[in-house]
Amino acid sequence: MTDQTPILQVEDIFLSFGGVHALREVSFAVRPGELFSIIGPNGAGKTSMLNCISGRYQPNKGSIAFKGQKIIGMKPNARCNLGIGRTFQNLALFNHMTVLDNIMVGRHHLMKNNFLTGPFYWFSGARKEELRHRREVEDIIDFLEISHIRKEVAGTLSYGLRKRVELARAVALRPDLILLDEPMAGMNLEEKEDMARYIIDLNEEWGMTVIMIEHDMGVVMDISHRVMVLDFGRKIAEGLPEDVMANEQVKTAYLGVGIDNDDEPETELSAEVG
Repeated sequence: MTDQTPILQVEDIFLSFGGVHALREVSFAVRPGELFSIIGPNGAGKTSMLNCISGRYQPNKGSIAFKGQKIIGMKPNARCNLGIGRTFQNLALFNHMTVLDNIMVGRHHLMKNNFLTGPFYWFSGARKEELRHRREVEDIIDFLEISHIRKEVAGTLSYGLRKRVELARAVALRPDLILLDEPMAGMNLEEKEDMARYIIDLNEEWGMTVIMIEHDMGVVMDISHRVMVLDFGRKIAEGLPEDVMANEQVKTAYLGVGIDNDDEPETELSAEVG
């Protein structure tokens, strides 16, 4: 994390749905190479924040800049082309397709072949291009240790494996910034440990900047460089994990329930807005 110029700059974001204020004047910056976590009780606006960054939601007010370029108003696919990838809180795989085909979907925006060059497929070098993308996908499959299920239909897999496949598809974009929405939700301890290792490697070895929403405070404390806390759509704390966890306002946001390194907060109040 030698470059202090933010890869993502979020300023005064306000998002509302009718009378519900999902985000209120939220500002923060993420530097290249950071592993930045967003935490808070359910309904705090965490997923809404990722949706604003990825383009799924357009905020009512505020500014978001990625690598110095304003991205408010851009479509989600345009943001993918800039280098922003994401996973979803609820799995968004093509359940009828194989694992390999699901991951290949993540490479499509990088392919030059289209309906005009398609008729000249065998003469235009498109076949070589597809093979190159296939090799990239195979590297990701090996990295996430899912070679044994590469030809399985995604909808037949266990929840933990489907979460890993969705991460693979996001990684296939080769993003500079990857947004992870509860990547360990519903996993057992062994699956969480594996996922944490993959995320650290993506950050440290693959050079991806990571913004992660996560409820497991042990994971947040162990792998995050910095943490931001949202509560009722407002930012109430930001800083080093140990400083944030000691913050009295953060403890109050979790209704006084102790946050330790093994258990999730016991305040499952409501579904995340958005």
